[in-house]
Amino acid sequence: MKETRNGRLVRAPACLSNASPGLACVSSAMLFAEQRADNQKSGGGRYMRMFNCLALGAGLLATTFAVPAHAEDAKVAAIVKGLDNPFFQTMQKGIEEQAKADGVGVTVQAAANMGDATGQADKLTAMALQDYDCYLVNPISVSNLVQALVPVAQKKKPIVNIDSTIDAEQAKAAGFAVSTYIGTDNVAAGALALYVRDKRPRWYAAMLALIAALLAFAYATLSVRRLFKGEFIALWSGLGQLETYTYSALWLAIGVALLTAGVWLKSQVLRIASAVLIAVAVMKVFLFDMSELEGVLRALSFIGLGAVLIGIGLFYQRLLTRAARDKTENLQEQVDRRE
Repeated sequence: MKETRNGRLVRAPACLSNASPGLACVSSAMLFAEQRADNQKSGGGRYMRMFNCLALGAGLLATTFAVPAHAEDAKVAAIVKGLDNPFFQTMQKGIEEQAKADGVGVTVQAAANMGDATGQADKLTAMALQDYDCYLVNPISVSNLVQALVPVAQKKKPIVNIDSTIDAEQAKAAGFAVSTYIGTDNVAAGALALYVRDKRPRWYAAMLALIAALLAFAYATLSVRRLFKGEFIALWSGLGQLETYTYSALWLAIGVALLTAGVWLKSQVLRIASAVLIAVAVMKVFLFDMSELEGVLRALSFIGLGAVLIGIGLFYQRLLTRAARDKTENLQEQVDRRE
């Protein structure tokens, strides 16, 4: 299904074909959130534009599924993330206002804040004991609502997962599956970005590329944090020695990968990015690892750094030597042709 709204063509996601009619409530609410973002010029409005794709895709459900004649008897439960984030404040308001307009009964609960994973699970547990027709869940982490959803699944009520995903393997182990998922299509977004790249100003494309690189770096770094601290990476509990060493090793590995890609693709930008990242890793080793690491890890940190720097030096030496040889051969060929 396709629909044009505000001059934009949008497509209903295929995964929504079996969604509950009661889901029109939250779908319209998310569309409402996106519309508010278009109208607001400050505060939470600008932040919420980043969620534009989600609102567009989910909002179509309001037109795809009509609210049934007995809508006044339907009851929907919704649990969202912390209301310390302006987006989820607007999501809550949108759900409630759209439910009122459609004549659907809805109860919206929210975590106390973005880190209140246990509190959010407790609220869903209480809601699961009541007789709702559909449960909409926006979990803080991939697993914090899994156990709370077990009684919902046992009652065979539809479970609709919004935005942040519930881990499918953990849900399967608990004996249930999510009925419907509503979220961004990152592959489609990437294809769209590639399509419009040449249609945007050069500075705009460069800015987005820089932001993407920074986000990729943050993702890789936080993945290490999650490996050592679990899913609650926001809870600061210090840095272990192995974790500290792993950051240095990861940054050096990424730097080497960027250098390789830059040479292979003949991209100066990638080579510069590689140099910057390796320089950051070198500074970390000398300014942080030297004081934090002890024993074998400290030795490995410096040995690894030295090996990488020597390898890069030899790599560039070979590269420059080959370039000089190719240049000499080209000049010789030109001389031979003239003769």
